[in-house]
Amino acid sequence: MKKLLISILALLPISAMAQYNPETLRTPVAQAAQRLEIVLPQVNGYNIYKADLHTHSIYSDGEVTPAFRVREAFFDGLDAIAITEHIEYRRIEGKMLKFVKGYTGGKALKAENTDLIRNEITESGIKADLNYPVEEAIKESKKYGVLVIPGAEITREPVKIGHFNALFTKDNNTIYDPDPLQSIRNARKQGALIQHNHPGWRRTTCAKTEFELVAYKEGLIDGIEVANGGSLYLPIIDRAREDNLFVAANTDIHPTTAEYYRLKGQLRNMTLIFAKECTLEGLKEALEAKRSLALSGGYISGDEQLLKDFFLASIKHEVIGTDKKGTRKVLVTNMYSLPLEFKTSKNANPILLQPRQSVLLNVAKDKSLNLTLTNMLCGDMVNPKVKIEVK
Repeated sequence: MKKLLISILALLPISAMAQYNPETLRTPVAQAAQRLEIVLPQVNGYNIYKADLHTHSIYSDGEVTPAFRVREAFFDGLDAIAITEHIEYRRIEGKMLKFVKGYTGGKALKAENTDLIRNEITESGIKADLNYPVEEAIKESKKYGVLVIPGAEITREPVKIGHFNALFTKDNNTIYDPDPLQSIRNARKQGALIQHNHPGWRRTTCAKTEFELVAYKEGLIDGIEVANGGSLYLPIIDRAREDNLFVAANTDIHPTTAEYYRLKGQLRNMTLIFAKECTLEGLKEALEAKRSLALSGGYISGDEQLLKDFFLASIKHEVIGTDKKGTRKVLVTNMYSLPLEFKTSKNANPILLQPRQSVLLNVAKDKSLNLTLTNMLCGDMVNPKVKIEVK
C-alpha cells in the first residue's frame, strides 16, 4: 500500500502537490484568470459575435506573439479575432534575423524588403512566410475557442493611398504586388473581403483620395473602419451607408489591450457581427450582408434599423404604477452588458443606463415612450430614435 501511495504521488504534477505543503498558503493570485463575459441579445434571429478585425504581432510591428493575441482576445471577451500583419512593413524581422545568427554561421542576415512603404521592392522579394502568424494563432485558438480569421494588411503610403485589410484570405504570400490596386485584386481573387482601414489617419479630412475613388468605383472595398483605436471617424458612418459597406470598430493593436483599454477601465473596440454561427463561413456571410455594428469608446455606430433593433432587444419595459392623471410609471431595464444612453425629449438630460440596471420613467396617458439613443450613431452626429408603445 505504501509503495502504491508513493507511485501515485510521483505521477502528480508539482503544482498539484504544492497544495499539500503545510507551509504554503494558496492565495487568490494562484487561481485561474477570469474572462470578461460580454452578454448580448439575439437580434432578428441572429447571435451577436464580438470580433476584432485588425491586430498586429511581432511578425510585423506588434509587441506580442500571435498566440498571445488569441489568449488576450479570449480574456477580453471576444469570439473572433483577425490576424492581419502588415505585408509591406515588418519592422521586427531584422531583430529576428539577428537573434538567429547562430544558425547562419555567426553572422546576422540582413533583412530585405521589410519596408515597402518607403522603398521599392528588390529582386529578392519578400522572404518571410506571411501565413505563419495565422498558423500560430490558429494552433493556439484550439485551446481557447476563439475563432481566428486569416488576414493581412496591405500597407502603403497612408495619405494618398492608405491601408486595407484583406480578411478571410487563403494565401497571404500571393497578395503583394508593387501596384496597390493589384494587391487588393489579388486578395479578392482568393475570396477575401477588403476592409478600408483608419480612413482619416494622418489626414486632414476623411474624404476619398484619388486612389480610393478608383478602388471604390472598381468595387474592391467591402467594409470600412468607423473606429480605429481611439479615433471615431464620424463622416465614415454616412459613407458606409452610401457605399453599402460593412462597418467595423477595431483596435489595430500593437502593444497589449490591457495597457490600451482594460487598465483604463474601457472595453476594447469591437466589431459586433450578427450571424447564425461563429464560423468563418458564418461571419463572412454576415459581413457580406452588412450585418455589423461598430463599438468604440462607449458609442455604437452603424445602420439605423440595426441599431434600433439592437436597442429594443437589449431592454425590457413594464408599467409598475399609474397616477390619478393616467401617467404611467415605466420601469426600463438594460438586460445585457453594454451601457445604453438615451434622452426622453430634446432638452432632457441624457440617461446612462448601465448593464443590469433599471430607470423609472414617466409616460403620460395615451402617449408612447419616445427615446433618442444618444450613444448610438447612424450618421455624422445623427442619433436613431425609437418609439415604444406602453400598455
